[in-house]
Amino acid sequence: MFENKKTILVVDDDKSILRTFTRILQKNGYEIDVAETYKEAFDKVNSRHYDLTLVDIRLPDIDGTELLAKLKVQLQNTIKIMITGFPSLETGVKALDEGADAYIVKPVKPQDLLVLLEEKLKYR
Repeated sequence: MFENKKTILVVDDDKSILRTFTRILQKNGYEIDVAETYKEAFDKVNSRHYDLTLVDIRLPDIDGTELLAKLKVQLQNTIKIMITGFPSLETGVKALDEGADAYIVKPVKPQDLLVLLEEKLKYR
């Protein structure tokens, strides 16, 4: 049933978000990897390909939109979804300018997240 699992990298410094997303996404057949910092994310995207990334806008060592800019080459064939608990028009526009495929606001309802992921992965 899950022979060709889609891989997702979740980048967020909130451990409870990482646990929750990991549990929800694994339960729905995705292979999950997590990173809490830009450095961790950098190391991971340079060692393997991900079908999709979920990136928090506020990270301890970098802004999520800067992460997209710095990893533009490594993530060029990866769907990029930005997540924020502090939405603003400015961060939304900046995220889309840096190549984000979607921008969602915390708290995210699990069903809404799954629908968005399936929709984005279907057209990849």
